[in-house]
Amino acid sequence: MSSPFELRTNDNGKSKKQSMAELKLRRLTELNQRLQEDLNRRRIPVSEASMDLIAFTDKEPKDFMVPSRWGNVDKRDDPYAPQQQGGCCTMM
Repeated sequence: MSSPFELRTNDNGKSKKQSMAELKLRRLTELNQRLQEDLNRRRIPVSEASMDLIAFTDKEPKDFMVPSRWGNVDKRDDPYAPQQQGGCCTMM
């Protein structure tokens, strides 16, 4: 019968402390790999990114949610404008 304070071993005969150390090492290695991938990711200046965004909005169809870019839109053409209905109530 084993005492409650004795180090237990797993199937490979490794101590619990050693397996915990291996787990920590594996986690640190994975973290290091993710950080290396993040470091190698292509970066661009904010000014370049904003110019790309402006060029993209020039090519795309009008966005009615950005009136500062396209000017005011006629209420008939704006799908987001509140729809005018006759009367105050709708009966179904």
